[in-house]
Amino acid sequence: MNLSRRLHQQIALKNSLATLALLCLIAALAWLSLRYPLQTDITHNASNTLSTASQKLLDSLPDKVRITAYIKKGQPIRLQIAQLVDRYSRHKPDVTLSFIDPDSQPEKARELAIGAEGLVLVDYQGRMEKLKFIDESTLTNALLHLANAKERWVTFLTGHGERLPDGIANFDFGQFGKELARRKITALTVNLAAVPAIPDNSALLVIAAPTVPLLAGEQQIIKQYIERGGNLLLLTDPDNTSVDALQQQLGIHKLPGIIVDSGARLYGIDDPSFVLANDYPSHPVTRGLQIITLYPVVAALTHDKTGGFAALPLLNSGPKTWTETGPMKGAISFDANNNEKQGPLAFAYALTRAPDKSTEQRVIVIGDSDFIANTYLGNVGNLDMGLRLVNWLLHDDQFIDIPAKTAIDKSLQLTQTTVALIGFGFLIIVPLLLISTGLIIWRNRKRR
Repeated sequence: MNLSRRLHQQIALKNSLATLALLCLIAALAWLSLRYPLQTDITHNASNTLSTASQKLLDSLPDKVRITAYIKKGQPIRLQIAQLVDRYSRHKPDVTLSFIDPDSQPEKARELAIGAEGLVLVDYQGRMEKLKFIDESTLTNALLHLANAKERWVTFLTGHGERLPDGIANFDFGQFGKELARRKITALTVNLAAVPAIPDNSALLVIAAPTVPLLAGEQQIIKQYIERGGNLLLLTDPDNTSVDALQQQLGIHKLPGIIVDSGARLYGIDDPSFVLANDYPSHPVTRGLQIITLYPVVAALTHDKTGGFAALPLLNSGPKTWTETGPMKGAISFDANNNEKQGPLAFAYALTRAPDKSTEQRVIVIGDSDFIANTYLGNVGNLDMGLRLVNWLLHDDQFIDIPAKTAIDKSLQLTQTTVALIGFGFLIIVPLLLISTGLIIWRNRKRR
């Protein structure tokens, strides 16, 4: 069939118009994708999506949020910060991010005391927060703190062998103290023998398992603090008797022995004195908490309703637990004749009462002081639980629903045999298959 010149021109014109229409369609789709972006998070723990609490906070902020990251050029952390802030910008378009190399502004770097690790400055309504560590939890809490514009102070009792919020020993709370500081919660220490008063600006008193009894005068100061409606976090251990008087004032009593958890072996824990909690009662502290928390050497607690507080069990052991009153040696088993109690057993209580119509006093007593120690803080959900406890006691309930996300294991463990098979397959078998397929197709075409 011979094509005339006119027909050839018509076909060329049609092809050109079709190509132009296709290009216009692609350009329109590209513009629509920028104008109305659509994204889906398919990660296991929704790590690329803001939590509901963060989204609610952004909806409540009427003004612009300016984030300035003083990070040196070429640092990988720049990309991570940009990806994090982009999640906020997608939900609230007036959240802006800018990067500044501290080396380009040495005077500003000195003014802000920017170290080698850099600094992130969050500006809202003229108030600023400095962050040296940034993730969703830290950034959202910084915004919440700026929106509320209030200081939060926590006092730790010292002078009796308590665990210190800045200590570096395995049993101290140094790492937890750093996590509090990252969330703008200032941890103070007070020795009532030297300064016979709890600071007025303190919203919470923490007594972390003193190893020696408190003096009578110190106990009186704490008693008066509780009677005035002060918030308290009281941590004790099975063999600790130094805070028994305070426990009795609150209506809390310890059962003899320690809780033994035979179900811990299912999680690879051979020590039965480690108690796992994964079924939490309904309470603001545990709302939405779906991760296991670990408690070493735990005392079971009871409440006798004599302290004037409304009490709710906050943490319970599992059904395969009991209070072991004998030595933790050899084979151990439940013995009802030896005053032992079968689980589930409460080992933490949340106490509340209303000293007046405008305030609610909050107290938490836990039969273990190790779970937020430096040694155990990184286990499963212990950090998240510790932060939830403090935030509830500080009446910062809105902080609790902001999870401290823990990255799941992203490594792939392969045996040497599997590695050899994969290498052999990709280096030899796959190329041979491609070559063979090509030869077969070439041969079939040649025969035609």
